[in-house]
Amino acid sequence: MIRLEVGNCIIEIVQGDITEQEVDAIVNAANEKLIPGGGVDGAIHRKGGPAILEELRAKYTHCFTGEAVVTGAGNLKAKYVIHAVGPIYRDGKSGEADLLSKAYKSALTKAFEMNLKSIAFPALSTGAYGYPIKEAAEIALKSILEFLKENQKPELVRMVLFLEEHYKIFAEVLENLKTNL
Repeated sequence: MIRLEVGNCIIEIVQGDITEQEVDAIVNAANEKLIPGGGVDGAIHRKGGPAILEELRAKYTHCFTGEAVVTGAGNLKAKYVIHAVGPIYRDGKSGEADLLSKAYKSALTKAFEMNLKSIAFPALSTGAYGYPIKEAAEIALKSILEFLKENQKPELVRMVLFLEEHYKIFAEVLENLKTNL
């Protein structure tokens, strides 16, 4: 685990399963139609049970790329799921970086508005959406740092990477950001 203190907040990078995180909210890598898919999204819906999808259907019909919506967490250890929609990677020149940053900040804003103390993120847009992992790590961590410097909440932001390779890349990016603070 790698940690960085930002004022009263902590950013952690861990390798593990996001569905097992004991935090106030976990972030789901959702799609615009809010239909369960594969990867993180599928794992959250499978482990969380049907209550998550039922609440999504009752409250929302759509979520734009870069935005986020909130539901309860069903059978998960977390209290809430924040469904954030990251961009599909095309060429890196089609506004993807801004949309990815906005997705992280939208999820953090929801957590802030709900006065949540802890949140866990996957690496948004890096699975089926094809975002290169190193670029995604830089955008994710810079976005989180910017948000925490302005808001000082949530107190804990954890990046949960399933693959060891992704963990190492996020850890390296965070170490590089530490030296530039």
